Amino acid sequence: MINKKVLLGMSGGVDSSVSAILLKKAGYDVIGITLQLYAGSCCNLETNLDAKNVCKTIGIPHITYDLRDEFKCKVIDDFIEEYSNQRTPNPCIECNKYIKFGAMFEKAKKLNCDYIATGHYAKIEYSEKYNQNVLKKSNNIAKDQSYVLYSMPKKMLSKVIFPLGEFNSKEEIREIAKKSNLKVANKPDSEDICFIPDGNYKKFLENNSNLKPKAGNIVTKAGEILGKHKGLYNYTIGQRKGLGIAYKEPLFVIGFNKEKNELIVGTNKDTYQKEMLVNNLNWLVMDKLDKKIKVKVKTRYSTKEADAEIEQIDNEMVKVIFDEPAQRITPGQSAVFYLDDIVLGGGKII
Repeated sequence: MINKKVLLGMSGGVDSSVSAILLKKAGYDVIGITLQLYAGSCCNLETNLDAKNVCKTIGIPHITYDLRDEFKCKVIDDFIEEYSNQRTPNPCIECNKYIKFGAMFEKAKKLNCDYIATGHYAKIEYSEKYNQNVLKKSNNIAKDQSYVLYSMPKKMLSKVIFPLGEFNSKEEIREIAKKSNLKVANKPDSEDICFIPDGNYKKFLENNSNLKPKAGNIVTKAGEILGKHKGLYNYTIGQRKGLGIAYKEPLFVIGFNKEKNELIVGTNKDTYQKEMLVNNLNWLVMDKLDKKIKVKVKTRYSTKEADAEIEQIDNEMVKVIFDEPAQRITPGQSAVFYLDDIVLGGGKII
């Protein structure tokens, strides 16, 4: 194989480290890059050193790239803005769209790289049916990350490599790292938002924006006042714990009234919806829907897919009608549409 250059995003974790090994073994000319995004757990000095040491061990160059300004503008500011408007964002999706498959790709072009790669669990394969490359679920369904990748530009499907997509378990990845004598072989997975390493997003919002606790009423759909909330940004759709109110049956957050500063709660049956609207669309297989189609829809990274019919109602919006009412439909989260294991595209829940 002619040596093709690939720029590999490296976080200092075992997934991106093993990706480097696999790419080098496959004959690629690999450059490892660690993105400086924020002084948090996945972007700090230790992370950079881990990635640099891995690259030294396997014999590939390593560079760092300061994207803190871009990250603040596209990811952190969006995160704050969404919570300010009672929407629940997924910052990993914004990061993938603007940073990893945006700014990092532009850096790859300047370095004359043919591809970029990451340690995500997903696959890109050529589809005879669609006559193009498509984004597909990883073989390791438990770790599949295709949901957070739907926002990547369609034109990049031929420029991205996911070396881990064919593996069936994380144990296989760690075993490769051990056999290659990588110190990160047993490094635990990062579960937190990288710029909120302690997981306390409420404190982060208060310290980094003008959002401050502003008490208001907790009310039922009928307007009955049940108690006081501690600021609307402290709550998300479907939340049950932390409401601090007593009632004859369990209550869940089902909505917000920003004008009245009210938190609206309801019973479990009130958390289900038959349909929803989705905008900010990104299609990976087609340019737009020309007819109604049956798909599987994933409305959060951690939820199971649901059967639904989708219909494009204008250039900016899709209507989703679930076969069975779906729970915890949350504005700000992403809805991703699948046909079998292929990602058709997705967008933001309104």
